[in-house]
Amino acid sequence: MPSRSAGKRSLVALAAAIVAVTALAGCGGSDDALVVYSGRNRELVGPLLDRFSEETGIRIQVRYSDSTALANALVEEGDKTQADVFFAQDAGALGVVDDAGLLAELPTDLLDKVPAEFRAENGMWVGTSGRARVIAYNTDEVTAGEVPSSVFDLTGQRWKDKVAIAPRNASFQAFVSAMVIGEGEDTTRKWLEGIEANGVQTYPNNLTIVEAVARGEVELGLVNNYYLHTVRREQGDVPVENHFLTKGDPGALVNAAGAGILAGSSGSPEAEEFVEFLLSEQSQEYFVEETGEYALVPGAPSPEDSPPLDEVVGEQVDLSALGAQLPATVALLEDVGLL
Repeated sequence: MPSRSAGKRSLVALAAAIVAVTALAGCGGSDDALVVYSGRNRELVGPLLDRFSEETGIRIQVRYSDSTALANALVEEGDKTQADVFFAQDAGALGVVDDAGLLAELPTDLLDKVPAEFRAENGMWVGTSGRARVIAYNTDEVTAGEVPSSVFDLTGQRWKDKVAIAPRNASFQAFVSAMVIGEGEDTTRKWLEGIEANGVQTYPNNLTIVEAVARGEVELGLVNNYYLHTVRREQGDVPVENHFLTKGDPGALVNAAGAGILAGSSGSPEAEEFVEFLLSEQSQEYFVEETGEYALVPGAPSPEDSPPLDEVVGEQVDLSALGAQLPATVALLEDVGLL
């Protein structure tokens, strides 16, 4: 059963705990291997990274962990890091590393493969796949017409004790950061206090939320669109569907997983080849077919049972700004009792 967060843990403490665990299984670095810090889950992207090595002959060593934890680790390591590439789950984590001055500018031909809203304005990182924020709902308990089209409606009595979030997850924190930037801190605080008072249920991550919705523990869950794809792949047909919110609503944020090259990388040509591989046609198709995400290089199909990206993306905040906002967002979540 979910827990209603008992106690406050700082972002730094949480990151340190996660990094300490993953360091035990870390790569350790090597002069003849490309070192990738991956905030993407091993099960999701491991086969793709293996394919890169097989096709290019470039040996890679991957350190997997939470994107926020890895971003903090890179800032702590500074120019002594062994990492060549940071492959992050969301733009906010890339922004943290960029704001610390640790990324190198990417070649224009790589940046131009992706629409401007999904790459850093200063050219330091590029989006590799997109994920839309949605409301996953239990189709046995809720009709499509009942699901709110705005996250602001989730504070209503109808949804008391029936909504799930993952406040420690990077994608939820990025969504809240975007709300602060777009709607202001006062509005965001009021909404967070409203859902907390309305009995919102907290889970560790997006995947456990979709699984809880499928079991009927909650009726609605705020997640990224592709987690339903993951659950269906593992469990088959489940009584869950994704509801895409109204364009322009804070809950309709389309974030990007992405990659940046560390400024001190000793394997820069290989690192650029790795980023180019992530933007290749076969990799973009992999994200659509295997992980259920949106391709960001124009011309690829949309994920199954999802509207085209141009129907989902409305006017949204600059993704490059999410990193600078993240520490204040974590403090806000702690202050309202969600962390």
